[in-house]
Amino acid sequence: MEIVGVETIQIAEYGNLVWVHLHTAEGLVGLGETFRNPEETVTYLHETCAPALLGRDARQLNAIGRDLAHKVGNHFNGFPTRSVEVRGNSALDIALWDLRGKAMGVPLYELLGGRTRESIRIYNTCAGGAYNNKLRRQYNTELVSRDDPRPERIGKHEDLLMQVYEPARLAEELLEEGITGMKIWPFDVYALRSDGQEISGSDLRKAIWPIEQIRSAVGARMDILIEYHGLWRLPAALQIAAALAEFDIYWHEEPVWMQNFDDLARYRERVRGRVAGSENLGTLQWYREVFVRGALDVAHFDLAWIGGLTEGQRIAHLAQAFDRSIAPHDCTGPVTLIANVHLLAAAPNALITETVRSHVAGFYRELVTDMPEIERGYIRPLEKPGLGSALDPALLARKDARIRLTGKRVTEAAAAATSKEARQ
Repeated sequence: MEIVGVETIQIAEYGNLVWVHLHTAEGLVGLGETFRNPEETVTYLHETCAPALLGRDARQLNAIGRDLAHKVGNHFNGFPTRSVEVRGNSALDIALWDLRGKAMGVPLYELLGGRTRESIRIYNTCAGGAYNNKLRRQYNTELVSRDDPRPERIGKHEDLLMQVYEPARLAEELLEEGITGMKIWPFDVYALRSDGQEISGSDLRKAIWPIEQIRSAVGARMDILIEYHGLWRLPAALQIAAALAEFDIYWHEEPVWMQNFDDLARYRERVRGRVAGSENLGTLQWYREVFVRGALDVAHFDLAWIGGLTEGQRIAHLAQAFDRSIAPHDCTGPVTLIANVHLLAAAPNALITETVRSHVAGFYRELVTDMPEIERGYIRPLEKPGLGSALDPALLARKDARIRLTGKRVTEAAAAATSKEARQ
């Protein structure tokens, strides 16, 4: 299964996302995805990765992953987590898995070990329809607080605004859909004011208000997940944790600077509820360090940022060895979500998975041909070979599409004709 082409696709409207097509001599196409720093990632994919991939056998997934990590110059860059290199490699790895599934005629969860469950529970990350898909360089461009003027109208699935202004109604809406977990980040705006060093009593009360509203409206029927985005120093993080103790928080995500393993371990010793991470950091080596220290309960990695499905499965196995759970991140793109669900269907230690209803019901469906079915708060993997989905053909014809190809495309019909000629 020779790789003959590396293709990247970008859509201006969804500028944060990059898709990869790996073309083979047999006419098969593997699909991958990553996000953030799109221009730099595309350059890396074509100028560094493509020369190392063309002519390789796509079935040699582990060898290709090793070479992209250590034999194309990345070893001397330090190969850091969340780097452009890791993001590009993640998209390629997902595409290689997709190719393998298509070549064998089975869905990815079969290649990952087979089903351990029919479906997995979801939680809703309370973001709006444009959250994370637009090109942006600063995190705080999408923060909202009750100190800001309230919009005259909050539209359907504008959950970022609802978590701030109408959290009780949001919780009730989600429960009506069968969704029993919701993630919010009411502390972030205050972390940015102090560089995470302190939070005043008045600001603490403001940040806790939506949590109080949710508990008052729906009681314990809703699991509340708090996202801190790794913005807090330990003293302030512990102050917040103490104030939240009475609310039975399901998990605390990235509560401190995640590169500080000792602070994370100290936080874990004193907090009620699970500690989850980390989309912020998180290769296999990072998880080894936090698990050894007993600093983490839930591995919350992003397949498009850590090295793809290969690294995700390795982390899942490592977590299982420490009797810990996995719950992959997705607030990004549909291909990552689809890959997540395949991994979770096969992983015995899968806990729950992230979805964003404004994305799943919105632009995700404009981008791909098939999406996993969600019913009453549970999601099922796709059943077609490989990922089970593809980029919508209409996407490639859009005026704002930017498509770059290194190598060539081969249709299945052309590959079949070539094979027939060779046999004659």
